[in-house]
Amino acid sequence: MAVKIRLKRMGKIRVPFYRIVVADSRTKRDGRVIEEIGKYDPKRDPSLIEINSERAQHWLSVGAQPSEPVLALLRKTGDWQSFKGEPAPEPLLEPKVKQAKLDAFNEALKEAHGDTATEAVTTKPRKKAAAPAPTEDAAVASEPAPTPVDETPEVAAETAEASADTAADADAKPEG
Repeated sequence: MAVKIRLKRMGKIRVPFYRIVVADSRTKRDGRVIEEIGKYDPKRDPSLIEINSERAQHWLSVGAQPSEPVLALLRKTGDWQSFKGEPAPEPLLEPKVKQAKLDAFNEALKEAHGDTATEAVTTKPRKKAAAPAPTEDAAVASEPAPTPVDETPEVAAETAEASADTAADADAKPEG
């Protein structure tokens, strides 16, 4: 029985994720496996490569043949070089730790104002309650009467009487 170390495809359409597996060479690509020895996610930046080095060394020592993509991954992690007795490659890139949005906002706030006393408190915006739409009668009654800037007391009294008359007329109109 020929044993291969190869990739088993997982994930969704256009979002591949692979498991590095040891399987019989006659089984299908995503079929039955003997053992899972690692993970590979090419969509991350930098890509995720996790291989159980001890198990990979064991399977290589008993004659398992890696496929070309797995051989490239083993060379990147240094497992192939340790199996062959060659010098190890430079270490893999580590993923950058993402900063929380709230922390980034607070830092930008400090830089902008130079004051550490004000910080954002909530992480989600609050939803505003919808106010009922005002009716036409309520809009007329709630509008304040316009007041001219240079107004004498006599003119003010006439304006108040006129606004009271228009309000009384609006109430007295029959609805049709």
